[in-house]
Amino acid sequence: MEYVCKGTEACRLRSRNNATLSVVLSSIPLGSGARPAGRNLLFKLLLNMPYKLIIIILYILFVIGARAAPVMGEQPSQWVTSVRLQPLTGGVMFVRAVVNGYPDSLNFILDTGSGGISLDSAACARWNMPIRPSDKTIRGIAGIRKVSFLYDATLHLPGLSVDSLDFHVNDYDILSSVYGIRVDGIIGYSFFSRYIVRLDYDIMQMDVFTQGDYLYPRGGHLLRPLLTNIPIQSADLQDARWLSSRFYFDTGAGLALLLSESYIRDSSVLANKKKQPLVTQAEGVGGKMTMRITTVRKFRLGPYKFRRVPTFLFEDPYNITNYPFLGGLIGNDILRRFNTVINYARREIHILPNKHLREPFDYSYTGLGIYQIDGRVVVEDVLSGSPGEKAGFRTGDMILAINNDISGNIRIYKELMQQTGVKLRFLVRNEDGIRVLIMRPARIY
Repeated sequence: MEYVCKGTEACRLRSRNNATLSVVLSSIPLGSGARPAGRNLLFKLLLNMPYKLIIIILYILFVIGARAAPVMGEQPSQWVTSVRLQPLTGGVMFVRAVVNGYPDSLNFILDTGSGGISLDSAACARWNMPIRPSDKTIRGIAGIRKVSFLYDATLHLPGLSVDSLDFHVNDYDILSSVYGIRVDGIIGYSFFSRYIVRLDYDIMQMDVFTQGDYLYPRGGHLLRPLLTNIPIQSADLQDARWLSSRFYFDTGAGLALLLSESYIRDSSVLANKKKQPLVTQAEGVGGKMTMRITTVRKFRLGPYKFRRVPTFLFEDPYNITNYPFLGGLIGNDILRRFNTVINYARREIHILPNKHLREPFDYSYTGLGIYQIDGRVVVEDVLSGSPGEKAGFRTGDMILAINNDISGNIRIYKELMQQTGVKLRFLVRNEDGIRVLIMRPARIY
């Protein structure tokens, strides 16, 4: 096709516009896959369009191209290794790794809510690791404590060794008893900040890539959290009204949503007086803490909405939820419903819905605190007025079986106890002998 100009002035104007358009078009970053023939065709199409339409199209191309183009001088990201994910209750995941040259393989929880990397004090004592005291402190749900450090250590994952790490040392005995496995440490910012990490909950695999230009999967949504040591993400929730707030993005929290009681009081977001939260107990770094539990009518992360989300309400005397800057945290019972790419260098987290997206939440309420201690599943807490108390449970009861399951596996027992409205038959033993108890877990609202 040819373009014909009639008149000398018109030709000069057309020639000048052609040159300008050519320069502008060549400056638009259409991505590494754009070819000269494609630019030439686009150039010819634009010449026949009205001036204002050309400006709009060029603007759209520039925005799309800028997002598609890699950062100047940034090398493509490269795959490093893949590691199997293993699940715990509440959606929390752990991986196996070795520290320095110690022969034991350790269990590390993957926790974006951790601002560093840590080891259990029992693991350090078991291998006589050279830890040193410090004046640094950490905050947990039950208090603030000073921590020691194992300095300049190396974490060995399958196919990857991460050196120059300073592990702070903490007591994770409570976490071990909650999850029924030995929790030897927590992997947080010190690891995530060095790599691009993809968590694929469909195939239960963590893929590690070098930092660089990374092509996110098609679909999904790109979050752009605030980031110091822990990612902070905006999200919306609705109960009495819609409210937009900031939350920690916390893969190490075995719950869906946790809100500060101060945030609840000041925002009146849960102003429905007909809905009375139930008293419960939660565990975390530092120990146990009494909380309340209810549901939030709607919760929205990016474009994805959830209904009737179980929500813990936390008095938070040590302000670990950082109120009023934050409202609380989003836990992994929501986050595991997305295959996630964590890219701290670009301050980006890509989430893609997976097969777990529409799995039901856990709405059960028993009022029992059960823990795995010395290989036995033991009742350590019975809340007043709860289904557990009404069924006759007492502190110190050892659960031998639930229905026909005699596995002694705390994770299986907790899953069985998630059946609301269903009568469960317990075989328990204490100093008075063996008893049979019948309990029907209640439902939170």
